[in-house]
Amino acid sequence: MGHHASVRAVAQALALTPCPGLLRDRHLYLALGAGALFWLALAATGAARPLAPERLLSWPYLYLAVAAPVLEELAFRGALMGWLAEARWGCRRLLGLSGANWAASVVFTAIHFAYHPPLWAAAVLAPSLVYGHLRDRHGSVVPAILLHVAYNAGYFALAGLPAASLAALGAAA
Repeated sequence: MGHHASVRAVAQALALTPCPGLLRDRHLYLALGAGALFWLALAATGAARPLAPERLLSWPYLYLAVAAPVLEELAFRGALMGWLAEARWGCRRLLGLSGANWAASVVFTAIHFAYHPPLWAAAVLAPSLVYGHLRDRHGSVVPAILLHVAYNAGYFALAGLPAASLAALGAAA
């Protein structure tokens, strides 16, 4: 197998494929709108601690807003969800969502319990199901990556960077 064929095989296995029509998909815009409503609610409750503009280019912010979502989506919606979809039950639907999406989202949420308070970790399930829905809808992980990056970028810009993440990344709070 040549180099280009290997790259194509990996991209296919991760569902890292183009998705024409994405920018015309109302589901994407509804999901982006839901994120904006969440950010407004966060601000309205007084829980917002917006980052200083210079922190938006810091390694901790870029890691949490861009790198982590890309890696998580490639792993969970790309590799894991694609693998689970190969099982007969993975294609079955429950409440309009594939079994592969439900299973990958439960695993994704469970992992978040390791570094989030329980309520925040549990709250990861809903966006995870949305990411999986877009992955199923387009046959590509690209929409999930874009939405996850948008959600994390907005959230961490508005809520600030968690101390534990700053410490783990070796940055000063």
